[in-house]
Amino acid sequence: MSAAAPRDVAVIGAGPAGLYAAEIIANAGHRVTVYERMPSPARKFLLAGRGGLNLTHSEPLESFLTRYGTDAENVRAMVESFPPATLIEWANGLGADTFIGSSGRVFPRAMKASPLLRAWLRRLGELGVAIKTRHRWTGFTPERERGLLFETPEGTVTATPDATLFALGGASWPKLGSDADWAGTFSAAGIPVTPLAPANCGVRIAWSEIFKSRFEGAALKRIALTCAGATTRGEAIVTSAGLEGGAIYALIPHIRSALHSGTSATLAIDLKPDMDQSVLAERLAKPRGKETLTNFLRKATHLDPVALALLREAGTSLPAGSEALAARIKSVPLSVAGLAGMERAISTAGGIDWAALDRDMMIKGHPGVFAAGEMLDWEAPTGGYLLQATFATATRAANGLLAWLARERGGPGLNSLS
Repeated sequence: MSAAAPRDVAVIGAGPAGLYAAEIIANAGHRVTVYERMPSPARKFLLAGRGGLNLTHSEPLESFLTRYGTDAENVRAMVESFPPATLIEWANGLGADTFIGSSGRVFPRAMKASPLLRAWLRRLGELGVAIKTRHRWTGFTPERERGLLFETPEGTVTATPDATLFALGGASWPKLGSDADWAGTFSAAGIPVTPLAPANCGVRIAWSEIFKSRFEGAALKRIALTCAGATTRGEAIVTSAGLEGGAIYALIPHIRSALHSGTSATLAIDLKPDMDQSVLAERLAKPRGKETLTNFLRKATHLDPVALALLREAGTSLPAGSEALAARIKSVPLSVAGLAGMERAISTAGGIDWAALDRDMMIKGHPGVFAAGEMLDWEAPTGGYLLQATFATATRAANGLLAWLARERGGPGLNSLS
């Protein structure tokens, strides 16, 4: 076999990380087979597309990179190498014709994932990528290095590729395919895995029955939320179990940390973030005459019914005096009982420990085995940052696999789409 001969590569998982890695590797001339446990590929990707498929964000890269937190140097470095402009160019090349929304988020003009996915699968087919569905990876074969075991409707089958890239996702929306059952298998193989936890999810708050029955589904708009010293602005939706929404999702790492510390997690909501407390107090100090307190508050503060009700929900009664009442409006304290479950979380935190990977995303002690995507230990808020990092980690892992094949196995070398 010549030094430039193609090799057999397995990609486990047909989400965006797996499909993009497969595209890079097939473009380099290798034979790629993608294995997927579900009957069809990219189910969670399609679900995300129902809300418009937020691919990435148009903000300056230096601001973009801060969205991955203080402990995500690895992810930030990969996004810097595979920036939003590269992802946008790739999507446009598939005919997605992206545009920047008023929020700065980037979407395909079709505002859904299915046209992009169809074009993507056609491209992969033209590259010779095979996709085998209903193949659930269950472990490594004991007989041969890098041998893979799969459960299929026809029984157990094996594969012995020259290299493997895992892109099995996290544990959010498990009914769509990512249930993180791989974590136990990896741990048993000596690969350290940080326990997975819900991210970009709602929080549980013990509402009174009156508040819950009246305001479930209502939006708290133009608010600021603070927990453990971190503050976000946006809106939140009242659910029967608590609160959810973009402003909540951005605080989840801080809320989770507070909950895990053993102390209570308190969420403070500023119902009038654009108004100084002194101005509020001045308005509230005016005589209210025969008006009910609710009507007086509504006229003085322009708070809507759900915000007014939240003031009472945070205590047995409203505080007396204009200063105390203004302080309550600027910081409504809510005790967080916990996080919503992973079954409806948008993403998960935790996964393969970065210490288990080398710079090329190969798993240490497992030559030729690579990992990418949400199964790695990182998290990010919604807004395009999740998919951007998914594609970026897939790029690094795929190019790492190509470099390893060229160096160790003899085959086509590095050929990044980026």
